[in-house]
Amino acid sequence: MKVFTYQRPTAPADAVAAARLPDTRFIAGGTNLLDLMKLEIETPAHLVDVNRLGPGLDRIEVTANGGLRIGALVRNTDLAADARVRKDYGVLARALLAGASQQLRNKATTGGNLLQRTRCPYFYDTNMPCNKRHPGSGCAAIGGFTRNLAVLGASEACIATHPSDMAVAMMLLDASVDTLQPGGQVRTIPIAALYRAPGDTPQLDTNLAPGELITAVSLPPPLGGTHLYRKVRDRSSYAFALISVAAVVLPDGSGRIALGGVAHKPWRLPAADAAMRQGASAVAAQLLAGARPTPDNAFKLPLVQRTIAAVLNDAKKG
Repeated sequence: MKVFTYQRPTAPADAVAAARLPDTRFIAGGTNLLDLMKLEIETPAHLVDVNRLGPGLDRIEVTANGGLRIGALVRNTDLAADARVRKDYGVLARALLAGASQQLRNKATTGGNLLQRTRCPYFYDTNMPCNKRHPGSGCAAIGGFTRNLAVLGASEACIATHPSDMAVAMMLLDASVDTLQPGGQVRTIPIAALYRAPGDTPQLDTNLAPGELITAVSLPPPLGGTHLYRKVRDRSSYAFALISVAAVVLPDGSGRIALGGVAHKPWRLPAADAAMRQGASAVAAQLLAGARPTPDNAFKLPLVQRTIAAVLNDAKKG
């Protein structure tokens, strides 16, 4: 791990001001960043610890419109256990409990979970070229071992997937992300606009500006219906998704659906939501339109359809 300086501000404005220093990263739970620093994949010159940024960032509050505002420092364990989340946003609680381990959920934060980086093995192997680590160096995954990698939304520069379970549920629920920018401006970003396609710049995971701090995630009023999250993985715990399916199914058979483990971001399409009443084959056809699997991960396509069918069948059972 390379030498770095460290700062622990007590107000969001001080945190974003500190982030104006070159090569700065925010740190909260550190469950992803510290691993990357140990491997020298991330080599920040300055760390800004955001764990003491005053009241509000560690709270879950009901909003004026009946939704929820989740502070960026709310721990994954606390969010999954919150009675309001369990009652009205069950897909979010289920997705959180499917992620990582209890110990990691106790440390991981809402904001950090959204920003965790890919677990592509070539990204973690510093002996291999990776455009996410070193732009322009190439992508060793293309033509390499791709079993866990993207079948949708990839580019000639990167075929990595986003690892977050929570983000899939947040995409399904139409969450929005509140931020504070270094100049003091605040803005709200729909979660669908938070993540970037890899294109020619896969090193840029999100549309956040340098030094922009996530302060909260807001959820609209509850959808009702049956909430389900099914994660298919190589072992039953502490493993990232081969694919995952998040769904909200309403009594009339309509609803919403999103996929994880298949792209650079949680994958949701309006056409797939509109096809919910037509069954799993129709939904999968919409979600997987334009898929470009490799021989190693082509199994994900039928696996998506079978998992959607299982989720919709579970929804019928209530």
